[in-house]
Amino acid sequence: MKVNVEKHFQVSAFFTFFLIHSSQTGVGILNFQNQVIKGAEQDAWISLIITGVITHIILYIIFKLLDEENNDLVAVHHYCFGKTMGNILSVLAMIYFWLASLTVLRAYIEVIQIWVYPTIKTWQLCIVFGLTFYYLIKSGFRTLSGFSFWGVVLPSFLFFLIYFPMKHTNYIYLLPAFSHSLSELFISSKAFSLLFLGFEWIVIYYPFIRRNPNSKNISKWAYFGNLYTIIVYLIVTLISFLYFNQEVLQQLPWATLMMVKIVHFSFLERFEYAFIFIWLLVVISPICISLWACTRIIKRTFSIPPKASLKMLLLAEMIAAISLQEFKSIDHLINLTSKVGIGFVYLYLPLLLIIKLIKNNFIKNRLNKI
Repeated sequence: MKVNVEKHFQVSAFFTFFLIHSSQTGVGILNFQNQVIKGAEQDAWISLIITGVITHIILYIIFKLLDEENNDLVAVHHYCFGKTMGNILSVLAMIYFWLASLTVLRAYIEVIQIWVYPTIKTWQLCIVFGLTFYYLIKSGFRTLSGFSFWGVVLPSFLFFLIYFPMKHTNYIYLLPAFSHSLSELFISSKAFSLLFLGFEWIVIYYPFIRRNPNSKNISKWAYFGNLYTIIVYLIVTLISFLYFNQEVLQQLPWATLMMVKIVHFSFLERFEYAFIFIWLLVVISPICISLWACTRIIKRTFSIPPKASLKMLLLAEMIAAISLQEFKSIDHLINLTSKVGIGFVYLYLPLLLIIKLIKNNFIKNRLNKI
Protein backbone atom coordinates (compact mmCIF):
# COMPACT_ATOMS: atom_id res chain seq x y z
CA MET A 1 0.00 0.00 0.00
CA LYS A 2 1.35 3.40 -1.00
CA VAL A 3 2.58 5.72 1.75
CA ASN A 4 1.33 9.28 1.28
CA VAL A 5 3.45 11.97 2.94
CA GLU A 6 2.35 15.59 2.96
CA LYS A 7 4.62 17.95 1.04
CA HIS A 8 5.57 20.03 4.07
CA PHE A 9 7.14 16.89 5.60
CA GLN A 10 9.16 16.10 2.47
CA VAL A 11 12.60 17.29 1.40
CA SER A 12 14.03 18.03 -2.03
CA ALA A 13 15.62 15.20 -4.02
CA PHE A 14 18.89 17.15 -3.72
CA PHE A 15 19.12 16.09 -0.05
CA THR A 16 19.35 12.43 -1.10
CA PHE A 17 23.04 13.05 -1.81
CA PHE A 18 23.68 14.13 1.78
CA LEU A 19 21.41 11.49 3.33
CA ILE A 20 23.19 8.68 1.49
CA HIS A 21 26.73 9.90 2.15
CA SER A 22 26.14 10.85 5.79
CA SER A 23 24.56 7.44 6.46
CA GLN A 24 27.63 5.68 5.05
CA THR A 25 30.19 7.73 6.98
CA GLY A 26 30.71 7.13 10.67
CA VAL A 27 33.29 5.80 13.10
CA GLY A 28 34.51 3.16 10.67
CA ILE A 29 36.63 5.61 8.71
CA LEU A 30 38.79 6.14 11.81
CA ASN A 31 39.99 2.54 12.14
CA PHE A 32 39.15 0.43 9.08
CA GLN A 33 42.68 0.05 7.68
CA ASN A 34 43.86 -2.89 9.81
CA GLN A 35 40.77 -4.89 8.79
CA VAL A 36 40.71 -4.29 5.04
CA ILE A 37 44.43 -4.96 4.66
CA LYS A 38 44.14 -8.58 5.83
CA GLY A 39 43.15 -9.92 2.43
CA ALA A 40 44.53 -7.89 -0.46
CA GLU A 41 47.15 -5.95 1.53
CA GLN A 42 48.47 -3.03 -0.57
CA ASP A 43 45.89 -3.85 -3.30
CA ALA A 44 42.96 -3.35 -0.92
CA TRP A 45 42.14 -0.07 -2.66
CA ILE A 46 40.97 -2.20 -5.61
CA SER A 47 38.59 -4.02 -3.25
CA LEU A 48 37.23 -0.65 -2.19
CA ILE A 49 36.32 0.22 -5.78
CA ILE A 50 34.71 -3.21 -6.23
CA THR A 51 32.61 -2.71 -3.09
CA GLY A 52 31.57 0.75 -4.26
CA VAL A 53 30.44 -0.59 -7.65
CA ILE A 54 28.46 -3.39 -5.96
CA THR A 55 26.83 -0.80 -3.71
CA HIS A 56 25.83 1.16 -6.83
CA ILE A 57 24.16 -2.02 -8.12
CA ILE A 58 22.32 -2.53 -4.83
CA LEU A 59 21.08 1.07 -5.00
CA TYR A 60 19.72 0.31 -8.49
CA ILE A 61 17.98 -2.75 -7.05
CA ILE A 62 16.46 -0.65 -4.27
CA PHE A 63 14.99 1.84 -6.76
CA LYS A 64 13.55 -1.08 -8.75
CA LEU A 65 12.10 -2.44 -5.52
CA LEU A 66 10.36 0.82 -4.65
CA ASP A 67 7.61 2.09 -6.94
CA GLU A 68 4.55 4.33 -6.81
CA GLU A 69 2.36 1.70 -5.16
CA ASN A 70 4.94 0.20 -2.78
CA ASN A 71 7.21 3.06 -1.85
CA ASP A 72 8.78 1.83 1.39
CA LEU A 73 10.04 -1.47 2.81
CA VAL A 74 6.92 -2.12 4.90
CA ALA A 75 4.68 -1.69 1.84
CA VAL A 76 6.89 -4.04 -0.20
CA HIS A 77 6.74 -6.64 2.59
CA HIS A 78 2.94 -6.41 2.72
CA TYR A 79 2.73 -6.76 -1.05
CA CYS A 80 5.05 -9.77 -1.26
CA PHE A 81 4.18 -11.69 1.93
CA GLY A 82 0.88 -10.36 3.27
CA LYS A 83 0.29 -8.21 6.32
CA THR A 84 1.21 -10.65 9.11
CA MET A 85 4.40 -12.09 7.60
CA GLY A 86 5.26 -8.69 6.17
CA ASN A 87 5.08 -7.10 9.64
CA ILE A 88 7.34 -9.80 11.06
CA LEU A 89 9.96 -9.18 8.38
CA SER A 90 9.68 -5.41 8.89
CA VAL A 91 10.30 -5.83 12.63
CA LEU A 92 13.39 -7.92 11.87
CA ALA A 93 14.64 -5.13 9.61
CA MET A 94 13.94 -2.67 12.43
CA ILE A 95 16.09 -4.72 14.81
CA TYR A 96 18.97 -4.49 12.33
CA PHE A 97 18.52 -0.71 12.04
CA TRP A 98 18.55 -0.43 15.83
CA LEU A 99 21.70 -2.56 16.02
CA ALA A 100 23.38 -0.28 13.46
CA SER A 101 22.56 2.78 15.57
CA LEU A 102 23.85 1.10 18.74
CA THR A 103 27.06 0.03 17.01
CA VAL A 104 27.92 3.53 15.80
CA LEU A 105 27.10 5.07 19.18
CA ARG A 106 29.14 2.59 21.22
CA ALA A 107 32.07 2.73 18.80
CA TYR A 108 32.19 6.54 19.03
CA ILE A 109 32.02 6.42 22.82
CA GLU A 110 34.96 3.99 22.70
CA VAL A 111 36.94 6.53 20.64
CA ILE A 112 36.29 9.25 23.24
CA GLN A 113 37.24 6.95 26.12
CA ILE A 114 40.49 5.84 24.47
CA TRP A 115 41.68 9.10 22.95
CA VAL A 116 40.20 11.97 24.97
CA TYR A 117 38.68 11.09 28.36
CA PRO A 118 39.94 7.69 29.58
CA THR A 119 38.23 8.04 32.96
CA ILE A 120 34.80 9.22 31.78
CA LYS A 121 31.91 6.83 32.41
CA THR A 122 29.87 5.39 29.56
CA TRP A 123 26.58 6.33 31.22
CA GLN A 124 27.61 9.98 31.40
CA LEU A 125 28.18 10.15 27.64
CA CYS A 126 24.99 8.17 27.00
CA ILE A 127 22.89 10.73 28.87
CA VAL A 128 24.35 13.64 26.89
CA PHE A 129 24.08 11.87 23.55
CA GLY A 130 20.66 10.38 24.33
CA LEU A 131 19.12 13.80 25.01
CA THR A 132 20.71 15.20 21.85
CA PHE A 133 19.42 12.33 19.70
CA TYR A 134 15.93 12.60 21.18
CA TYR A 135 15.73 16.31 20.39
CA LEU A 136 16.91 15.85 16.81
CA ILE A 137 14.77 12.81 15.95
CA LYS A 138 11.69 14.30 17.63
CA SER A 139 12.05 17.33 15.36
CA GLY A 140 11.28 15.20 12.31
CA PHE A 141 12.84 14.00 9.09
CA ARG A 142 13.34 17.48 7.62
CA THR A 143 15.53 18.40 10.61
CA LEU A 144 17.57 15.21 10.17
CA SER A 145 18.00 16.00 6.48
CA GLY A 146 19.26 19.49 7.30
CA PHE A 147 21.64 18.09 9.89
CA SER A 148 22.97 15.53 7.41
CA PHE A 149 23.68 18.44 5.04
CA TRP A 150 25.84 20.24 7.60
CA GLY A 151 27.29 16.90 8.74
CA VAL A 152 28.72 16.50 5.24
CA VAL A 153 29.65 20.11 4.41
CA LEU A 154 31.35 21.24 7.64
CA PRO A 155 33.62 18.19 8.26
CA SER A 156 34.60 18.13 4.56
CA PHE A 157 37.13 20.87 5.36
CA LEU A 158 39.01 18.33 7.46
CA PHE A 159 40.17 16.58 4.30
CA PHE A 160 42.59 19.42 3.70
CA LEU A 161 44.54 17.86 6.56
CA ILE A 162 45.82 15.15 4.20
CA TYR A 163 48.52 17.69 3.31
CA PHE A 164 50.36 16.79 6.54
CA PRO A 165 50.71 13.01 6.06
CA MET A 166 51.28 13.45 2.30
CA LYS A 167 54.60 15.11 3.10
CA HIS A 168 55.78 11.80 4.56
CA THR A 169 54.34 9.31 2.04
CA ASN A 170 56.36 6.59 0.35
CA TYR A 171 54.94 5.35 -2.96
CA ILE A 172 56.87 2.10 -2.76
CA TYR A 173 54.38 0.92 -0.11
CA LEU A 174 51.80 0.38 -2.89
CA LEU A 175 54.09 -2.02 -4.77
CA PRO A 176 53.78 -4.58 -6.16
CA ALA A 177 50.41 -3.52 -7.53
CA PHE A 178 47.74 -5.93 -8.85
CA SER A 179 49.52 -8.88 -7.27
CA HIS A 180 46.62 -10.50 -5.38
CA SER A 181 44.04 -13.09 -6.38
CA LEU A 182 40.30 -12.52 -6.66
CA SER A 183 39.70 -14.44 -3.43
CA GLU A 184 42.07 -12.12 -1.54
CA LEU A 185 40.40 -9.08 -3.09
CA PHE A 186 37.04 -10.49 -2.00
CA ILE A 187 38.22 -10.78 1.62
CA SER A 188 39.13 -7.09 1.68
CA SER A 189 35.95 -6.20 -0.20
CA LYS A 190 33.89 -7.91 2.48
CA ALA A 191 35.68 -5.83 5.13
CA PHE A 192 34.94 -2.65 3.16
CA SER A 193 31.24 -3.55 2.97
CA LEU A 194 30.71 -2.50 6.58
CA LEU A 195 31.88 1.03 5.73
CA PHE A 196 29.23 1.39 3.02
CA LEU A 197 26.29 0.20 5.12
CA GLY A 198 23.67 2.84 5.92
CA PHE A 199 22.50 3.75 2.41
CA GLU A 200 19.81 1.04 2.71
CA TRP A 201 17.78 3.25 5.07
CA ILE A 202 16.42 4.90 1.94
CA VAL A 203 13.91 2.01 1.80
CA ILE A 204 12.20 3.74 4.75
CA TYR A 205 12.61 7.46 4.08
CA TYR A 206 12.02 7.23 0.31
CA PRO A 207 8.40 8.54 0.62
CA PHE A 208 9.75 11.63 2.41
CA ILE A 209 11.75 12.70 -0.65
CA ARG A 210 9.84 15.01 -2.96
CA ARG A 211 9.52 13.47 -6.40
CA ASN A 212 9.37 15.57 -9.54
CA PRO A 213 7.65 14.29 -12.70
CA ASN A 214 11.06 12.82 -13.49
CA SER A 215 11.57 10.59 -10.43
CA LYS A 216 15.05 9.65 -11.65
CA ASN A 217 16.31 12.77 -9.86
CA ILE A 218 16.25 10.83 -6.59
CA SER A 219 18.31 7.93 -7.94
CA LYS A 220 20.75 10.36 -9.58
CA TRP A 221 21.52 12.10 -6.28
CA ALA A 222 21.73 8.75 -4.49
CA TYR A 223 24.34 7.51 -6.98
CA PHE A 224 26.30 10.76 -6.58
CA GLY A 225 26.19 10.34 -2.79
CA ASN A 226 27.61 6.83 -3.03
CA LEU A 227 30.23 8.00 -5.53
CA TYR A 228 31.35 10.71 -3.13
CA THR A 229 31.64 8.07 -0.40
CA ILE A 230 33.85 5.97 -2.68
CA ILE A 231 36.09 8.97 -3.38
CA VAL A 232 36.42 9.88 0.30
CA TYR A 233 37.28 6.32 1.36
CA LEU A 234 39.66 5.92 -1.58
CA ILE A 235 41.59 9.05 -0.63
CA VAL A 236 41.87 8.01 3.03
CA THR A 237 42.83 4.45 2.05
CA LEU A 238 45.57 5.50 -0.36
CA ILE A 239 47.02 8.09 2.03
CA SER A 240 47.06 5.48 4.82
CA PHE A 241 48.79 2.90 2.61
CA LEU A 242 51.37 5.47 1.49
CA TYR A 243 52.05 6.74 5.01
CA PHE A 244 52.27 3.39 6.88
CA ASN A 245 53.89 0.19 5.67
CA GLN A 246 51.91 -3.05 5.68
CA GLU A 247 53.42 -4.45 8.88
CA VAL A 248 52.56 -1.30 10.85
CA LEU A 249 49.00 -1.09 9.48
CA GLN A 250 48.23 -4.67 10.51
CA GLN A 251 49.03 -3.81 14.13
CA LEU A 252 47.61 -0.27 14.17
CA PRO A 253 43.98 -0.04 15.39
CA TRP A 254 43.41 3.71 14.76
CA ALA A 255 45.38 4.52 11.63
CA THR A 256 43.34 7.58 10.61
CA LEU A 257 43.65 9.18 14.04
CA MET A 258 47.36 8.40 14.11
CA MET A 259 47.75 10.39 10.89
CA VAL A 260 45.71 13.24 12.37
CA LYS A 261 48.00 13.18 15.40
CA ILE A 262 50.89 14.60 13.37
CA VAL A 263 48.86 17.71 12.49
CA HIS A 264 50.31 20.64 14.38
CA PHE A 265 49.36 24.29 14.54
CA SER A 266 51.15 26.96 16.54
CA PHE A 267 47.87 27.91 18.24
CA LEU A 268 46.60 24.38 18.88
CA GLU A 269 48.21 21.31 20.41
CA ARG A 270 46.74 17.79 20.14
CA PHE A 271 44.60 18.54 17.10
CA GLU A 272 43.19 15.00 17.21
CA TYR A 273 41.02 16.09 20.15
CA ALA A 274 39.36 18.74 17.99
CA PHE A 275 39.09 16.27 15.11
CA ILE A 276 37.26 13.71 17.25
CA PHE A 277 34.69 16.23 18.50
CA ILE A 278 34.17 17.70 15.03
CA TRP A 279 33.58 14.15 13.83
CA LEU A 280 30.58 14.02 16.15
CA LEU A 281 28.75 16.01 13.45
CA VAL A 282 29.37 13.08 11.12
CA VAL A 283 28.41 10.37 13.62
CA ILE A 284 25.10 11.90 14.66
CA SER A 285 23.50 11.45 11.22
CA PRO A 286 23.72 7.62 10.91
CA ILE A 287 22.64 7.17 14.54
CA CYS A 288 19.61 9.45 14.24
CA ILE A 289 18.51 8.38 10.76
CA SER A 290 18.58 4.69 11.72
CA LEU A 291 16.62 5.36 14.92
CA TRP A 292 14.12 7.48 12.99
CA ALA A 293 13.72 4.57 10.54
CA CYS A 294 12.96 2.30 13.52
CA THR A 295 10.22 4.62 14.76
CA ARG A 296 8.80 4.78 11.24
CA ILE A 297 8.61 0.98 10.96
CA ILE A 298 6.93 0.72 14.37
CA LYS A 299 4.38 3.33 13.36
CA ARG A 300 3.64 1.54 10.08
CA THR A 301 3.34 -1.91 11.63
CA PHE A 302 1.84 -1.27 15.08
CA SER A 303 0.42 2.29 14.77
CA ILE A 304 2.45 3.39 17.79
CA PRO A 305 3.23 7.15 17.77
CA PRO A 306 6.90 7.88 16.94
CA LYS A 307 7.50 9.91 20.10
CA ALA A 308 6.47 6.97 22.30
CA SER A 309 8.51 4.40 20.37
CA LEU A 310 11.51 6.76 20.22
CA LYS A 311 11.68 6.91 24.02
CA MET A 312 11.63 3.11 24.27
CA LEU A 313 14.23 2.65 21.52
CA LEU A 314 16.57 5.27 22.98
CA LEU A 315 16.25 3.86 26.49
CA ALA A 316 17.02 0.36 25.22
CA GLU A 317 19.99 1.67 23.24
CA MET A 318 21.44 3.57 26.21
CA ILE A 319 21.08 0.52 28.48
CA ALA A 320 22.73 -1.71 25.87
CA ALA A 321 25.57 0.80 25.33
CA ILE A 322 26.24 1.05 29.08
CA SER A 323 26.26 -2.75 29.44
CA LEU A 324 28.98 -3.09 26.78
CA GLN A 325 32.04 -2.24 28.85
CA GLU A 326 34.77 -4.50 27.51
CA PHE A 327 36.42 -3.86 24.17
CA LYS A 328 35.88 -7.49 23.16
CA SER A 329 32.12 -7.18 23.59
CA ILE A 330 32.16 -4.03 21.42
CA ASP A 331 34.09 -5.93 18.73
CA HIS A 332 31.51 -8.74 18.90
CA LEU A 333 28.74 -6.17 18.42
CA ILE A 334 30.50 -4.67 15.40
CA ASN A 335 31.04 -8.12 13.86
CA LEU A 336 27.39 -9.07 14.46
CA THR A 337 26.09 -5.85 12.91
CA SER A 338 28.46 -6.29 9.97
CA LYS A 339 27.23 -9.82 9.24
CA VAL A 340 23.56 -8.91 9.61
CA GLY A 341 23.99 -5.76 7.52
CA ILE A 342 25.83 -7.54 4.70
CA GLY A 343 23.17 -10.25 4.68
CA PHE A 344 20.32 -7.72 4.63
CA VAL A 345 21.79 -5.41 1.98
CA TYR A 346 23.68 -7.69 -0.38
CA LEU A 347 21.53 -10.85 -0.11
CA TYR A 348 18.03 -10.10 1.19
CA LEU A 349 17.22 -6.96 -0.85
CA PRO A 350 18.12 -8.60 -4.23
CA LEU A 351 16.11 -11.67 -3.17
CA LEU A 352 13.17 -9.45 -2.23
CA LEU A 353 13.24 -7.85 -5.68
CA ILE A 354 13.16 -11.29 -7.32
CA ILE A 355 10.14 -12.26 -5.18
CA LYS A 356 8.39 -9.01 -6.09
CA LEU A 357 9.01 -9.50 -9.81
CA ILE A 358 7.69 -13.05 -9.61
CA LYS A 359 4.53 -11.84 -7.89
CA ASN A 360 4.13 -9.04 -10.44
CA ASN A 361 4.29 -11.58 -13.28
CA PHE A 362 1.87 -13.89 -11.47
CA ILE A 363 -0.67 -11.10 -11.01
CA LYS A 364 -0.20 -9.94 -14.60
CA ASN A 365 -0.79 -13.45 -15.99
CA ARG A 366 -3.80 -13.88 -13.76
CA LEU A 367 -5.36 -10.64 -15.01
CA ASN A 368 -4.72 -11.64 -18.63
CA LYS A 369 -6.68 -14.86 -18.11
CA ILE A 370 -9.72 -13.00 -16.77
